[in-house]
This record gives sequence, structure tokens and C-alpha cells, in this order.
Amino acid sequence: QVQLVESGGGLVQPGGSLRLSCAASGFPFSVAVMSWYRQAPGKEREWVAAISGSGGPRNYADSVKGRFTISRDNAKKTVDLQMNSLKPEDTAIYSCKAAYWGQNYWGQGTQVTVSS
Repeated sequence: QVQLVESGGGLVQPGGSLRLSCAASGFPFSVAVMSWYRQAPGKEREWVAAISGSGGPRNYADSVKGRFTISRDNAKKTVDLQMNSLKPEDTAIYSCKAAYWGQNYWGQGTQVTVSS
């Protein structure tokens, strides 16, 4: 079955960095568009970044552009999110999503807290 497992979350001070990782299994990873989303307390889920199956085209939300970088390793079946210059407003549960052949699958998420 499809599994997406996120890791790498934690507590970091403003201005710091974190690297999230999502390990995938159970589907043809290299054809899936992989995305990161986040949901802050009391807010709707927000799209953060996406990367094509080939690792080519990447897109970012304006709120993270220039600070976050999405990447993938099709051999390892992982997709990462490097987050730099973190701000308190980046605090949220971050989840990865796999989209392929008209289907969407989600991971459980990992908590990121940016606070001094």
C-alpha cells in the first residue's frame, strides 16, 4: 500500500534552518508529482512547494520563495524540503503529498515550530 512518512520536524529559533524528508513506498514514485503542504493551528492547509516526477519544474508559494527548496531522489524515493531563514509564521504541521494517475496520497505530517 501507499506510504508516505515525514521526518525532520522540530523546534528551531527564528532565522534557523530545518530539513524535512518524506519517504515514499507502494507506488511508482518517479511518475508522481510530489508536494509539501502545511497547516498552522486554526488555519486552512496551505500548499508550500511542488516538484515534478523528473525533478525538473519546481514551484513555490510566494510566502516561502527564496527561503525553501524542494528536491527529490527517485532512487531513494524521497522528497525533501530544505527550509532556511525560518520565521514564527512558518510554524505548522508539514505534510507531503503524492499525486499520480489522478490520485492523491498524504503522509501523517511532521510538526515544525519556530520560536525563540
